[in-house]
Amino acid sequence: MSRLGLLALPVAATLFAAVPTDRPATACCPAPPSGKPVVNADQTVILLWDAANKTQHFIRKASFKSDADDFGFLIPSPSQPELAESGNDAFPTLQKLTEPAVIQQKAPSGDGGCGCGYKMAAPAAGGVATPDTVNVLDRKLVAGFNAAVLEATSADALTKWLKDNGYAYSPEIAVWAKPYIEQGWKVTALKVAKGSDAKADKTVAASALRLSFKTDRPLFPYREPDPSSAATQLGATRRLLRIYFLADARYRGELTKDVPWTGTVAWAGKLEAADREKVLGMLGLPATSGPAEWYLTEFEHLWPYEAAPADVYFSPDPRQMDARRQPIVQYVSAASRPDGTAFLIVGALVLLPLVSRWRR
Repeated sequence: MSRLGLLALPVAATLFAAVPTDRPATACCPAPPSGKPVVNADQTVILLWDAANKTQHFIRKASFKSDADDFGFLIPSPSQPELAESGNDAFPTLQKLTEPAVIQQKAPSGDGGCGCGYKMAAPAAGGVATPDTVNVLDRKLVAGFNAAVLEATSADALTKWLKDNGYAYSPEIAVWAKPYIEQGWKVTALKVAKGSDAKADKTVAASALRLSFKTDRPLFPYREPDPSSAATQLGATRRLLRIYFLADARYRGELTKDVPWTGTVAWAGKLEAADREKVLGMLGLPATSGPAEWYLTEFEHLWPYEAAPADVYFSPDPRQMDARRQPIVQYVSAASRPDGTAFLIVGALVLLPLVSRWRR
């Protein structure tokens, strides 16, 4: 049995509710195989919030940087998630809807430039986990992942299960998992194989995976241990986090009272009913998922490779106003488009002979 590294990659979908402030714990605990580093690369996420049913659909299109041939990660969630493969087509569709307008202007003189409502899956046969055991609630192959949804009664039981099933394990993992297990959360274990399509820059792209789960507040799992050392080893210097947040109104992201989240709103506005229907179909969700009318808030965030103090939670933005990207200006040189002066010159050359002939 090969030893897989364990990485609770938050953007790969580390989905969990708030940890009580009197019991702080990191939300992810990397342990790559044989000391090989793994970090998040660019992330694009679709987050569909169904406030009426307290359900969040989390679809992520992620990539990782790693020296390891294969690795795994854990996903804690406050309730048992429904796992499903999600089509990638929804991402370029939303990108197209929010792209900036293109306007043409005459180039300056001398410049020729360019310018959910879903039914929660019932626990698998076996009932409530007994002391010091792990109950496997669901096991499936989805979106290229070998996934197992676990219900553990202790952190020690979880690390033993990881060891027995070919994951890396360590005391740090037990410390990381303890608060979630004590609150009765579920843990989804996923295995990722780098395969032959890994890029020369050590980036590994993963298929889009949807996790649907119950939660009191919509969230993005932002917290992770300090990734600066692993990022340095892998030559990772910057990463872009993009979130398409679909709800009934414009939302904002919040980190802590003392440390604001620096994600900015790139686009905000209502979507047409036809676009809502189209995106739901691409995501493989029922037509009744989420609010009847969608409002999209697109966030962009230059996510630093450093430890975060908390996770990002979302709430309605007091400023309920639309936002658009700055338009792209394409400058057209004088030589490439007709000019009024040219028309006057041509007109004079044609009309003057006619006028002279008429006077005769």
